[in-house]
Amino acid sequence: MLKMRKRKISYINASHPAASEILARRFLRCLHRVSAGQKDLIFLCIGSDRITGDSLGPLIGRELARHNAGAFHVYGTLDNPVHAMNLKDCLTEIASDYPSALIVAVDASLGCTRHQHHITVGCGSIQPGAGAGKQLPVVGDLFITGIVSSFENFSHLQLQTLEFAPVLRLADTISRGILMAADSMRKSRPVMGGSFLASQDLTVF
Repeated sequence: MLKMRKRKISYINASHPAASEILARRFLRCLHRVSAGQKDLIFLCIGSDRITGDSLGPLIGRELARHNAGAFHVYGTLDNPVHAMNLKDCLTEIASDYPSALIVAVDASLGCTRHQHHITVGCGSIQPGAGAGKQLPVVGDLFITGIVSSFENFSHLQLQTLEFAPVLRLADTISRGILMAADSMRKSRPVMGGSFLASQDLTVF
């Protein structure tokens, strides 16, 4: 769970009928900006299923893992969540196994009231746990978050008692957008040779 800091962030209303398509387009644009020939793409989905408001990351990780055909790597699912207690170990494992990977950080976030239930996407890293006052490492080369609640009058009890249905809808919308982008990247990469991120000719639809 993070609190959004001031930076260039793209906001997408998750209730928009084309929210997943918009996310896919904007994610591909960010990916095109930061990709520098990395061989591996990792989605690091952060959060815990023990807290409703923080379960967004594992829900998305579960969907990505279910539909992944080996095109990318997923860390953080409902069965194997990545959270405050094991984030550092997970980052160490990623650095060892995929030293030149491009990492997409996926997490729940807090925002202003008018941005509740919006999706954010942007280049750069995020700091998980900042919204809950935790000191954790910054992660990611780019990020996707879902704003599950407002930081105005925030309390941990509020986060634990959030309605599950809006969080699940956010997770479904974000998962669809990521998978649409992945499908576009698969169609754009060379037929023979090269890695998933080797082609810079990404289709931005």
